[in-house]
Amino acid sequence: MKNAARALAFLLQFATLGLAIAFVVTRLWPATAERLRGEAAPAPAAETPPTPPTAAAPTLSAAPTAGAGPVSYADAVARAAPAVVNIYANKVVTQRTVRVFPDPTLQRLFGALPGPVLRRREQSLGSGVIVSADGYVLTNYHVIAAADDIQILLYDGRVARALVVGSDEDTDLAVLKIDASNLPTITLDPAVQINVGDVVLAIGNPFGFGKTVTLGIVSALGRQLGQWAYEDFIQTDAAINAGNSGGALVNARGELIGINTANYREQGGDTYGGQRPIAEGIGFAIPVRAAKTVMDQIIAHGLVVRGWMGAEFGPVQVAAEAGLPAAARGAMVLEVYPGSHAAEAGMQPGDVLLRLDGQDILDAAELRTREAALAPGTRVHLSGLRAGQPVEFDLALVQRPSPNRMRIPSA
Repeated sequence: MKNAARALAFLLQFATLGLAIAFVVTRLWPATAERLRGEAAPAPAAETPPTPPTAAAPTLSAAPTAGAGPVSYADAVARAAPAVVNIYANKVVTQRTVRVFPDPTLQRLFGALPGPVLRRREQSLGSGVIVSADGYVLTNYHVIAAADDIQILLYDGRVARALVVGSDEDTDLAVLKIDASNLPTITLDPAVQINVGDVVLAIGNPFGFGKTVTLGIVSALGRQLGQWAYEDFIQTDAAINAGNSGGALVNARGELIGINTANYREQGGDTYGGQRPIAEGIGFAIPVRAAKTVMDQIIAHGLVVRGWMGAEFGPVQVAAEAGLPAAARGAMVLEVYPGSHAAEAGMQPGDVLLRLDGQDILDAAELRTREAALAPGTRVHLSGLRAGQPVEFDLALVQRPSPNRMRIPSA
């Protein structure tokens, strides 16, 4: 009996030990039981990465765009740059010297005597744009003014001598002609769209460094500087330096939108720490539409045909003194040239012109543009005020003379 009890106790102890071992194994190695039974262990569930928080929708509605901007503007440069040339305008400058005696007594007796005349050659740098395969080049007048020899360096390294076809000082444009073959050209499309904020590239020859490209945007349209009679500039922050004048301002597709002409230089105003402020990022270009109009007339007539009354106009500075309401528009007569048709019609400085042929005059620039668009010989009727009293003028237009002569041409 005792032997049977011992055997039963031994079996119970062995079974308890086996169950304990099985419990530990199944807890530490869960797949062991399945492998012992010949079953495949289920694959552990893949952990799902946490979902990033959704960005809040912008509160401002995005304006439709033409697409993301390009990483490079190399295609636009490759399209436009070959038609941009470097211009080297040479002229002989004559200067008379003055002879001053070193002895004070002789200085008092004879003063300063005229010395020999010296001549030296000067060279101005600029740029130009080839606009036709037969060699017409558009540039600024101030680049080639008074030059007796003009050399043009082409994109491929060739050098050609240029002749002046004609120039227009009132818009600072000139047309040159070169005799060369296989010329790259750029199209003057007056329909090209220009908007504030457009990316633009200025291509030219700044400081004689050669073909240089600068990047910016259209900062403003319709700017006026008061330096030329007819101004409607594109303002840009693309760098325009000395030597860029006459070069190309193109858009991001390489289309010509303007002729680089000027940069802003502070002439006066407040000083900071005893120094005048220096303007940066303010350059100006003539829109392609205006440049093409001038170029076509120069090629066709050798000059730009414009109607002219014989007077100069400015803004209405003091409306109350002119008898006008504060918000009135118009143009004030600043100067009347003796013997001109405006003088013969009785126009006087201080007159305020309000209407031309029955249509309101917005300002002096608009009046000059409308005046220039009329052919010489056209009769016009103007109405306005003189010292607050109505006044009217009837006169015929003549061809506008060049600014440096301003002589009265025959009708």
